[in-house]
Amino acid sequence: MIKSMTGFGRGEYSDEISKVTVEIRSVNHRYLDIFVKMPRRYSFAEETIKTAIKNRVHRGKVEVSVSVDNIGKSDSDVRLDKELAARYYSALSELRDSFDFGEDSRVSFSLLAKMPDVIVTTPAAEDEDAMTARLLGAAEKALDDFCGMREAEGEKLVADLSARADLIEDLKNHIEKRAPEIEREYAAKFKARVEDILGGVYEVPEERVALEAAIFADKANITEELVRLGSHISQLRGFLNSDGREAIGKKIDFLIQEMNREANTIGSKSNDREITSYMLELKAEIEKVREQVQNIE
Repeated sequence: MIKSMTGFGRGEYSDEISKVTVEIRSVNHRYLDIFVKMPRRYSFAEETIKTAIKNRVHRGKVEVSVSVDNIGKSDSDVRLDKELAARYYSALSELRDSFDFGEDSRVSFSLLAKMPDVIVTTPAAEDEDAMTARLLGAAEKALDDFCGMREAEGEKLVADLSARADLIEDLKNHIEKRAPEIEREYAAKFKARVEDILGGVYEVPEERVALEAAIFADKANITEELVRLGSHISQLRGFLNSDGREAIGKKIDFLIQEMNREANTIGSKSNDREITSYMLELKAEIEKVREQVQNIE
């Protein structure tokens, strides 16, 4: 199934230790570009999350936001540096004895506890495997939601592009039907023009008219372009019906360039007002397809 490159998904995982929330969003991009925003202390799981995304996403600029609430126990440890406290106490006592602060001056507990690095709060040690499992659990749920949205958008794109493929084929068929008539009309116009110049004195040889018509038809022949355009339309439908296991957006984009090239050649060779009108409609539909293809993974 074809997927859109834009999407959003949210997933949560919670247990008695932590509650993890992961949000994934993406926009169009030529390649797969993943950016993960998460607390630095959990950065050990970043590559695992990226790998999970790469297994299910092929193209797009993907932004991942991770938040963690520790609900079971404190996520910090408190460390007391007794040796540093003793040195502070000694230095403060010496300072007190060196000056006359009075009998009531003393080194208080509250003062000592406030001294730098005596009591230090540090993040609690993590069970990395367990935390990675929590993060991955939330990420997989977010990915399910995210991919579901991309698939739903992809279905809409396929419906629109399939309808436009039908329109392009209809225009091609109109051009195919019109093309054989151009040679006959040119022959009649050529004969009438020559007879007008000759003033009816001489009769224009039919073989001369046929030769001129054949020369014109050879220059204006668009059979090859129409055959190639028909082949491109079939390829487009094939891509639209693919299983979505690989990124096809780039392939369709290249195919659209080829379709546009055939349309330009048809317009330049046909030298016919009606076909030119069809060609302009054809190019307009191809351009609409090109714009929509930019959203396909």
